[in-house]
Amino acid sequence: MPRPRELGFEECVRLLHSNVMGRVALTTPRGPHIVPVNYAVVEETILVATSPYSALGTYGPQDLVAFEVDHFDYANHTGWSVTVQGRAEVVTDPAEVRRLKRIWAPRPWADGDRDLHLRIPWSEISGRSVGDDLTTPVQRVVHAS
Repeated sequence: MPRPRELGFEECVRLLHSNVMGRVALTTPRGPHIVPVNYAVVEETILVATSPYSALGTYGPQDLVAFEVDHFDYANHTGWSVTVQGRAEVVTDPAEVRRLKRIWAPRPWADGDRDLHLRIPWSEISGRSVGDDLTTPVQRVVHAS
């Protein structure tokens, strides 16, 4: 049976860049809430687009949130998970929103408008793996402008 191990900073960053779907955990007046999101890594931040009226849009801005992305191979009992913590910030400057959209145009899987852009600069980043398979399920290409 493989033993779990801590991932280094560079491994965590590489794995963050490798996926398109993750989860944001935040606190709401009704308690903890987890939201699946499409995301991108832009500079040293997680970028998500959401609705201003969603739980994430309502309670996320200016709050400390956690973000997680992972990948598992159930047949071989291997996998990895990377977690980021940071204070979510609304991107309000129209020029900055345009710049970010040139780098990553959000492609949400769910219907509805996602015109609130949140940036989660990481204040903490950590990861763990079980086994040596650090498969990256998606090879995302981010275009710098």
